[in-house]
Amino acid sequence: MSAEKRVTQQIRTVERLLNEYERERNIPLARFLTAFYKRNRQMGSNDRRVISRLAYHYFRIGTALPVATVAERLAVAEFLCSSESQVVQYLLPDLYRFIQATSDEKLALLEAHTGFRLADVFPLQGLLSAGMDSAVFIKSLFIQPDLFIRIRRGHQREVTAALTDAGVSYRELGEYAVALPNGTRLGHIAGITGKYEVQDYTSQQTAKYVRASAGESWWDACAGAGGKSLLLMDHHPETALLVSDVRGSILRNLDERFDAAGIKSYRKKIIDLTRDTTAVLGNERFDGIILDAPCTGSGTWGRTPEMISSFNKHSIDRFAALQTHIAGNVVKHLKPGKPMVYITCSVFAQENENIVAYLQESHGLHLEAMDLLAGYPYKGDSMFAARLVRG
Repeated sequence: MSAEKRVTQQIRTVERLLNEYERERNIPLARFLTAFYKRNRQMGSNDRRVISRLAYHYFRIGTALPVATVAERLAVAEFLCSSESQVVQYLLPDLYRFIQATSDEKLALLEAHTGFRLADVFPLQGLLSAGMDSAVFIKSLFIQPDLFIRIRRGHQREVTAALTDAGVSYRELGEYAVALPNGTRLGHIAGITGKYEVQDYTSQQTAKYVRASAGESWWDACAGAGGKSLLLMDHHPETALLVSDVRGSILRNLDERFDAAGIKSYRKKIIDLTRDTTAVLGNERFDGIILDAPCTGSGTWGRTPEMISSFNKHSIDRFAALQTHIAGNVVKHLKPGKPMVYITCSVFAQENENIVAYLQESHGLHLEAMDLLAGYPYKGDSMFAARLVRG
């Protein structure tokens, strides 16, 4: 098969994939692709890698080129996001020789010779949190984020030595944080099981807002996969911990992670934070609460670029209303003079600074620290964290 014919076939496959995905946009693209390849078992491993790359790059340019064909969008996206591409070679031959240029050089060429405009990729720039560099944030969406691990205390040398022996390239970002190429198969590296946790670098940085003391009682109210709880217990192992989530399946998965990390002493409860929490907790109060609130997930769009083009302002409004309601239910279980750590993986002020203002104005909390944790300097996710103390 000629290279040009192969490119044509790949584009047709992506068109079919996108048509099918349009009917299932309520699931992540990664999960959809797994099912798509199961339905198309004739596709080889190389074909799957190429199609996956094309699909992700298609979504990375967000709402830019809204009336372009799939082929036109793919050519622009491939030029912007790749250092080599047969799609660009055949569809944008005049630009192909610049495919290894810098990101800024590529952007200038695209804006000069195509209908692509950087400002069109993400139309809600005016709603970003303070401190977010909108241009840098948008450019970061064109890059696949790294995989990050947090090495458990006492195992740094063992884990980094094992990575070196396995020939895995890595960057150390601190005493415990390590960045790896996305897709690194950690399960195949001997001798590191149970000695690390997969956790984005910005998520690891939220530990500095907790500052728990031995013997204190803490509640991780939206525990999810348990990353923040594991971080808390690694830094403060003598904490009396309660983890909760509305989903029992999530808490069962959390049990497995805690067991692998050697954490045995903790409580767990199924709690719907949108309802009256006293029905489950009564009048129990805690020395600290971690509220990693449900959010738009906009700080993780480098990993889930399919979210960019389908997103709208109504989603921000909906999550902000949910966060306000949840925070109001949770804060009544906080002891006077004790901290709530409010966290999101959102880049929007309405979900971040505005909720902090609500907690101050409506519940008398005092703000000690508040930061947007931008992930783009590290090829990671962006998050928001605030530490507030109840008066």
